[in-house]
Amino acid sequence: MKTVKCLVWDLDNTLWQGTVLEDGQVTLDPRVRDVIVTLDGRGILHSIASKNDHDLAWKWLEELGLTEYFVLPEIGWHPKSRSIRRIADKLNFADAVMAFVDDQPTERAEVAHHLPEVRCFDATQVLDLPDLPEFTPATVTDESQQRRLIYQSGFDREAAREDFQGPDEDFLRTLDLELVVRRASDTDLARVEELTLRTSQMNATGVHYSDETLRDLIADPGHDVLVASMKDRFGSHGSIGIILLERHPSVWRLKLLATSCRVVSFGAGAVLLRWLMSRAALANAHLAGDFRRTDRNRMMEVAYRFAGLTDQSCDCLGELSDDRETPDLQVLHVEPEVSEPPTTMRLIVPELQEAT
Repeated sequence: MKTVKCLVWDLDNTLWQGTVLEDGQVTLDPRVRDVIVTLDGRGILHSIASKNDHDLAWKWLEELGLTEYFVLPEIGWHPKSRSIRRIADKLNFADAVMAFVDDQPTERAEVAHHLPEVRCFDATQVLDLPDLPEFTPATVTDESQQRRLIYQSGFDREAAREDFQGPDEDFLRTLDLELVVRRASDTDLARVEELTLRTSQMNATGVHYSDETLRDLIADPGHDVLVASMKDRFGSHGSIGIILLERHPSVWRLKLLATSCRVVSFGAGAVLLRWLMSRAALANAHLAGDFRRTDRNRMMEVAYRFAGLTDQSCDCLGELSDDRETPDLQVLHVEPEVSEPPTTMRLIVPELQEAT
């Protein structure tokens, strides 16, 4: 069962007790607030699909001190399935990780009919939600606890992009982007494992690395397990990428490069690839990268090819052990080349004593 990533709330007699347009006043059960805060701390986003007067409903959300917890609220007179569809599309979430809670059976039935993968709950179940397995992630990382803030800064960033007059590259320069690469620590492992599981479009192999395997790689002096994080003037993007690198005298093997889909437009994957190529070249080594084509990672294949990695043979590849996790894994290869630093972001590598 997939963990819920976004819970969409009805308002009247669900989030609060009372009906805004009829009663003129509503009350909030403090236990419902606790549910909201608890799930938010687990990295589960909250949104709203309510048939209501927007301004009046929002006034009560402000009065109750709840507005900060809700992203992309849909308050109006549209069918609730349409509202949930809009929320999921804007978040780039699959229906299977969305949930909806409403006191009206007809509203739940309408959503279930049009969006059968969305899990629907009666308002009487609200206080039990934190105890259900679908609302209990296997791990809660520092990253997941900041997920709402990361998404909210992303919405502000996207609004600024839409208002910007000029090429995208010029807009990126206005963001003051910083990409930081550092060695993974034990506290990073949950997030690193999560990235190997969740990233798909920008994952070079689709291979999952378990916590135990990652710990072994961190302890191995022949491997680098690196985490990339990004921030800009709007806030943090969080940890957005991982690099698993196996170093040999003449060739460095990039066993996995995976970046979050939410930073594709910033070119983070390409910047990391160019940095690795330069770092290998300064060590007089070629760079080889494992790649396995999946039904979703065409964008990563383009990034590898655009960076110059090819399937040409080379004597250096003889240093690689044949310990491929999947039989259809390719090893792409590029000769040493020192690249120019990126022009749209600052790359900082403090623990490896490098910066560009």
